[in-house]
Amino acid sequence: MGPGRIARPPARPPWTLLLYVLLVLVCLPFVLPILWMFLSSLKSAQGIFGSPFSLNVDAGLKNFTQVFAGYPFARQYLNSLLTLIISVPVTMLLSATAGYAFARMRFPGRDVAFVMTLAAMMVPAELVAIPQFIAFKNLHLTNTLVPIILLQIFSATGALSVFLMRQHFITLPRELEEAGRIDGLGTLGVFRHIMLPLSRPVLATVAIFAVLNSWNDYFNPLIYLNDEAKMTLPLALQRFTDPLGGTYWNLTLAASVLVALPVLLAFLMAQRTFIESLAASGTKG
Repeated sequence: MGPGRIARPPARPPWTLLLYVLLVLVCLPFVLPILWMFLSSLKSAQGIFGSPFSLNVDAGLKNFTQVFAGYPFARQYLNSLLTLIISVPVTMLLSATAGYAFARMRFPGRDVAFVMTLAAMMVPAELVAIPQFIAFKNLHLTNTLVPIILLQIFSATGALSVFLMRQHFITLPRELEEAGRIDGLGTLGVFRHIMLPLSRPVLATVAIFAVLNSWNDYFNPLIYLNDEAKMTLPLALQRFTDPLGGTYWNLTLAASVLVALPVLLAFLMAQRTFIESLAASGTKG
């Protein structure tokens, strides 16, 4: 190439446009229901049953104000946030420490304990629901958020998190630990100052799974929570009914938007970390 000539970008293959069209068609079944939910949340109860994608949003933001005016939705929102704020960091901490112990430390019964942890992923939650309920009832913890938080931390998602962390720690070279011990670090220091900083992508994966598990949990709140003000958001969505038991679909959809919005915004802001963490856990785990 002579001086002063501008290099042209390589021509795109002719099938690139076809690939884009195919990707759009694949995305439509996922995007259209969300678009319908957002549009319907701005319509009246009668307008929802009209044309699905009509832009006649006759109710505007009225549905959103009614959600907070006639129901304890703000309190239920705080309940879900409180559950999330407690359960996610605890799940990350416990899975990291347990994964490190299973991967790097030798103690009697280690392999048996790890197999039992894996077995927790295979036991359906419905199978152990009754003994768990009896235990929490005897402790006078029903109708509180305590069993909800504990069952999210020690759920199948928690066991999966321990498995992911163990597989990650196995891949790290032992020379890193030896270098830390030469510098005077103990086991806790090696874990805190060397191993944990190298585990950020996998910890991000654990956090994502824990957030989704906590935010979408419907089964445990249905069993343990009776008072409407103590309920979490998945249960709150079914409470928008009229005196005859009919459903206020406009309010339900407005509340659904408010429930989905934090997760969607978090994904949009952290999608690069999300994809990198899944790729890292897939290649190293």
